[in-house]
Amino acid sequence: MTLASLASLPRRLPPAHAMLLWAALAGLVGALATIAFRDGLAAMQWAISGHSGSFVEMAAALPWYLRVVLPAAGGIAAGLFLVLARRYRDSAVPDYMEAIAAGSGAVSVPQTLLRSASSLCTIASGGSIGREGSMVQLAAMGASLIGRAARFDPERLRLLVACGAAAGITSAYNAPIAAAFFVGEIVLGPLLMESLAPMMIASVVANITMRRLPGYHPTYEMPAFPDIANLEVPLFAALGILAGLAAPQFLRLLGFARRRFARSALPLPLRLGVAGLGVGVISVWVPQVWGNGYSVVNSLLHEPWVWSAVLAILVFKVLATLLTAGSGAVGGIFTPTLFVGAALGYLFGLAGHALWPGLVTAAPAYAIVGMGAFLAAATGAPLMAILMIFEMTLSYQAMLPLMLACVLAWFVARGVGGPSMYEITVRRQREEQERLRLRGTQMRELVKPAETVLPLDAPLARLSATFRAHPVKYVYIVDADGRYQGVVALRDLAAALEDDQARDKLAADLLRRDALPLVTPEMTLADAFEQFLAHHGERLPVVQSLADPLLLGVVYKTALLDAYARLGRD
Repeated sequence: MTLASLASLPRRLPPAHAMLLWAALAGLVGALATIAFRDGLAAMQWAISGHSGSFVEMAAALPWYLRVVLPAAGGIAAGLFLVLARRYRDSAVPDYMEAIAAGSGAVSVPQTLLRSASSLCTIASGGSIGREGSMVQLAAMGASLIGRAARFDPERLRLLVACGAAAGITSAYNAPIAAAFFVGEIVLGPLLMESLAPMMIASVVANITMRRLPGYHPTYEMPAFPDIANLEVPLFAALGILAGLAAPQFLRLLGFARRRFARSALPLPLRLGVAGLGVGVISVWVPQVWGNGYSVVNSLLHEPWVWSAVLAILVFKVLATLLTAGSGAVGGIFTPTLFVGAALGYLFGLAGHALWPGLVTAAPAYAIVGMGAFLAAATGAPLMAILMIFEMTLSYQAMLPLMLACVLAWFVARGVGGPSMYEITVRRQREEQERLRLRGTQMRELVKPAETVLPLDAPLARLSATFRAHPVKYVYIVDADGRYQGVVALRDLAAALEDDQARDKLAADLLRRDALPLVTPEMTLADAFEQFLAHHGERLPVVQSLADPLLLGVVYKTALLDAYARLGRD
């Protein structure tokens, strides 16, 4: 088979089958983009310190003054790249989530590259932020370029970008199933097999590519998960509740930090530089705050720690993350979230072991479950969190406590009205709340004043003046108490005005009592829509009830259709 025939193969296949091949290509490109970012980060580490690898080891090997200076200098350089990125304005969007959920699928190349360079500067100089954000963005950009070169329509382009994003997450975390569900659960919303299958293909291809190329190793070296006694299950449930309460507070602190930095009068490079300086000062005493926390989490999973050390690192790591992410640095908070969950779970396990040493298993098991529970609460995606930790551990013993803790954490976080890690999730929740409100909308919320209302004894001249003032086909007629009696039609009035013998008639003489269906305040959108189907006009009268037809106003078809349109954006 020639190269030309291979290139034309997707065009000869049915669209759904061809999409799987394109998804595989997106997976390959996503893995290569991730490797390029990883190697670029290692090269920058080598240039700065003479070796690459753990950022904690890098910080510990540097003299104290370099620990202070390097994050500040890296922050300034990162800010300069962000300033350049903001000067580019093209039709493509800079964020892959926006491109998938609301855009055309076109991801901006110059903005992505400049923001990735900014992220490299922040991370390589010790910024407390994850590298996965830029990895996924680059993978999504690669998929977008493929789709645009193949002239995909917007719907297929968005799906291919979703495949690229799934490939990037797989490459970062070695969790292909969870990566597909991450994009499906958080970015796309309701999962469809038509979307899930290509994302799974892209994730698998990316995972195979990462495993076959040099430099591969799992992000987290998970220990064997011990057997859990039935009496210990309530403790994992309590850990899930604790994570559900703590995750919203962590996200609120991130939001507070972002607002405080945004209100400062500092230029963007200086803002990131000040944040880097803060991280550097902290690292003089706690070098573990450098980087995304991989090495510290792996140490928690395999080595014994005392509670005071874990608590100190947790507090200072959260502070360093608030400084880095709050200043506007480009990077992910997915990995710092896993760090906080691991440390919280480890502390919980130590406390349980101190209280019931014969019943509670080792703290690393609680750290593993804490990672999943905190992630589920922070992202609002419990299924993705369960699958990700399961793929990391490959342990069925972990599934029961993991599922219990993740679901409870998600439920508690939603119950306390906690924010979400991703703006797109917040927007989707807001839209869902609006749809729920609209489903329960009653007509009393759409009632407008009725301007074409006359009494039963209104003469023809007054009827004629009302019709001239308002371009309507019917005038509503009420009795002395304001109760709806019926309507006078424009054509009936015109006929009466042409008849000299009918010029002394009143509105009561031209009354049509059952010409229009009536709307009541407690009617739902669906009930009112049925009334409009029976009458093809623009408005209908609203009465207190059919038994007591006090005229309250009118409801317009356009208002009803607008409500339905908002309800239909599902």
